[in-house]
Amino acid sequence: MKIHKRDWLFIGLILAVLGIFYAISGKEKTKYVPFDDKHKPFYETFAKTGNKKEAEKGCEDCHNEKGVPFPPNHPSKNRCLLCHKLKREKQ
Repeated sequence: MKIHKRDWLFIGLILAVLGIFYAISGKEKTKYVPFDDKHKPFYETFAKTGNKKEAEKGCEDCHNEKGVPFPPNHPSKNRCLLCHKLKREKQ
C-alpha cells in the first residue's frame, strides 16, 4: 500500500492539531481563594447555598482600592468566583 501526498498532508494536519492541544494544555494557572479565617465565611455561604454569586457578595468589602487592591488589567470586580476557585478542603 502506497501512501500518497494527500495522505501525508492529512497525517501532518492531525499531528499539528495534536501538537497545538498539547502545547496549550499546560499547568492550571487559576488562583484559589485562600482557606483561612478571613475567607471562611465565603466557604460557609457557598456550602450552605451552593450559589457562587451569593458567596462572593462580600468580596468587595476587603478587595477594593482602599483595601486589598486588584492587579492591573483585572477583569470584572464583582464576579470573583468565575476565575478564582474555592478549595475543596483545607490544604
